[in-house]
Amino acid sequence: MKPQSLTSFGNISDTHCLTALKSMALSVCLTFCLLLTEGCHSAAKNQTVHLPARHSVSAEQLIVLSDFKLGQDHELFQDLIQLREDVAETLNIPLNSEQVTVYLFSNEEEYRNYLDLTYPGLPPRRAYFVGTPKELAVYTFWGERIQEDLRHEFTHGLLHASLKTVPLWLDEGLAEYFEVAGNTPGQINRDHASRLTAALDNGWKPDMKRLEQLEKVSQMQRVDYQEAWAWVHFMLNSNPDARATLLDYLAELKTDDQPEVLSARLPRDIPGVDERFLNYVASLNTFPSR
Repeated sequence: MKPQSLTSFGNISDTHCLTALKSMALSVCLTFCLLLTEGCHSAAKNQTVHLPARHSVSAEQLIVLSDFKLGQDHELFQDLIQLREDVAETLNIPLNSEQVTVYLFSNEEEYRNYLDLTYPGLPPRRAYFVGTPKELAVYTFWGERIQEDLRHEFTHGLLHASLKTVPLWLDEGLAEYFEVAGNTPGQINRDHASRLTAALDNGWKPDMKRLEQLEKVSQMQRVDYQEAWAWVHFMLNSNPDARATLLDYLAELKTDDQPEVLSARLPRDIPGVDERFLNYVASLNTFPSR
C-alpha cells in the first residue's frame, strides 16, 4: 500500500484520523472538533489491551472486528456496504479490493485504554482513522453516534484505497459529505448550513486557494471543515459542469499526486464560480430533506 496523506472527519464529531509514511513514525492528525490539536506519537511496542477480535463480519473490502456479535444483516454493517457503492458511483472511483478494517470496541473504556497504551497522550476522540503501509483501519466504540463516525472514517478508507493521494481539505470535505446518512448521498448537514449562513452574515468569504494550502489538520478551524463540505456539496449538486470538474480531478488523483488544483480549474469551467458558490451557500438552509 502506498504512503498516504493526513486526513479525517466530520461535523463536530469527536473523531480522528491518522496516517503514516513507511520511513516515519505514525503521525496523528486530529480532525473536526471544538478544539483542534495535533501531536505525534509512536505506537507502543507492547500492548496489554487487546484489539477486538472475537467476532468478525466481512463483505467486499470491509471487515468489522468486535468482541460482541454483529451480524452481516445488521443495519450498521449494511449501511457501510451501501456507502461503499454510493462513494464509488458518486465519485466515479473504482471499487477497490484493498481492505478497510474496523476495530469496534464494545465500550468506550476499552477503546480509551487501547488508545492510551498504543498512542499515549492522545486527546479523547470517538473514532480514529489510521492508514499505514500495511493497513487501512478505523478504531471506534459502540456509541450514540456510531453510524455517523463510521460513515465518515470509512469514507476516508475508501478514498485512500482508490486514489494515489487526497488533498487534506478535499478528503475532509468528502468525508463530511458522505457521513450524513440518507436515502441518497448529499444530504444537508444542517449544522454546517446554519453556521455558514451566520458566517456569511458576519462577512465571511470562502477561499479555496487558502484551503488548498492547509497541510495539517491542526491548521484547520471549524469553518474550514464547513467550507470544505460546502464546496463538495456545490460541485456535486449545483450543475453538471462543476460536477465534471471535480470528477475529472479525482480521476487524475488515481495516478497523479500533483495535478492542477481545483481552484485553478473551476473559474475556467464555471464563469463567476465564486458568486455562484456564495449564492449556493446562502441557499443551503432552504434545501428540503431528501
